[in-house]
Amino acid sequence: MHLLTFGLNHQTAPLSLREKMAFVPEEVGHTISRMRDALGAREHGQLTEAAIVSTCNRTELYCAVEEPQTASGALGEFLAETKRLDATELKRSTYVLPQVNAVRHAFRVASGLDSMVLGEPQILGQMKQAEKLARDAGGLGLLLNHLFQRTFAVAKEVRSTTEIGAHSVSMAAAAVRVAERIFGELSDSHCLFVGAGEMIELTATHFAARHPKSIAVANRTLERAQTVAGKLHGQALPLASLPEALPRYDVVVSCTASTLPIIGLGMVERALKARRHRPMFIVDLAVPRDVEPEVAQLNDVYVYTVDDLGEIVKTGSESRQAAVSQAEAIIETRVRDFEAWLQTRHAVPVIQGLKSRAEALRDAEVERARKQLARGDDPQAVLEHLAQALTNKFLHAPVSALHQSANEDEAARARLLALLGRFYNSTSDH
Repeated sequence: MHLLTFGLNHQTAPLSLREKMAFVPEEVGHTISRMRDALGAREHGQLTEAAIVSTCNRTELYCAVEEPQTASGALGEFLAETKRLDATELKRSTYVLPQVNAVRHAFRVASGLDSMVLGEPQILGQMKQAEKLARDAGGLGLLLNHLFQRTFAVAKEVRSTTEIGAHSVSMAAAAVRVAERIFGELSDSHCLFVGAGEMIELTATHFAARHPKSIAVANRTLERAQTVAGKLHGQALPLASLPEALPRYDVVVSCTASTLPIIGLGMVERALKARRHRPMFIVDLAVPRDVEPEVAQLNDVYVYTVDDLGEIVKTGSESRQAAVSQAEAIIETRVRDFEAWLQTRHAVPVIQGLKSRAEALRDAEVERARKQLARGDDPQAVLEHLAQALTNKFLHAPVSALHQSANEDEAARARLLALLGRFYNSTSDH
């Protein structure tokens, strides 16, 4: 089953079309029922779940479908017929967002980032109303229910985070801008964050939105580093490994509570030598400073302190735009979390099939054992035969897979061996 968003908004359609496409609350439930009836067949995309978000700025259908491409065309025809619109005109003004793009869009809409008035709070209430109407109409299942609940949680996180500490948000945005001036796009850059406090987490989230090649968090307490790194899908390092790790990173952001510098002149000189003088960008957000002042005098290294970034940061609209950037960063991280959840859903049918197969094997052997006991066979022999039969049948599939893997490449065979090894080792103590 796939998520799909079909809609139009103030960026894609004029007011004259948006007002024709609007749904009043009283007609939403009936429309969802009609939609499920009309598009439930495979030839129409096999739609099973649906919700309608309709405001003055947008009309959007959030759906769970089996065939996304087929469903997108069927949805356009359904809406054109329902609202008596020209299908060609409607198609020019609508967008279709599948799966992860649908998730990202829902998060942005609820957070006020896709509104005509940036950050307006009314849209969250409107989406909550849409969720309730869809639930009352029987339009919510597993996928849409999870999408809406996560959407509301993300919107709350975005609004609370971007409304508090606006100056900190601006500092993080300024650091990213400077890094992009030095390296261009950050997709080929490796980023290291030293410390694990709120400012580091904020700045790291900001950089993560630019999708760098790697992210690492170094901290004196490794457990705290693991917590921050886990949120960003990065690596945790002990602070003691900083001298050896430093040459691997293009961007280094440090903000600890140390009373003395932890990144010294000699450490950076050795790092630059190991990097063959490829440039480094070091941001020191700590007060007192984490980086020795002499480091700024080296060639091929750009050091920015908290005061340097303060000069870059503007007030007013600049702070507001920085809050938007921070919100986008949070959303990207939560989208990846949702994507990981979607991946786990793909395994559910396989797990159900394995369970059904195991239960069928068990029932057949237990029935055979009952018959043997009923005719007077030795109970000990019956139990041993039952155990042996179940063992052989449960092992048949993995053993066959191992034999067949002989025709696969070594990497695939190694992955299968490792998977089976982890499984049987983990169950051996139970």
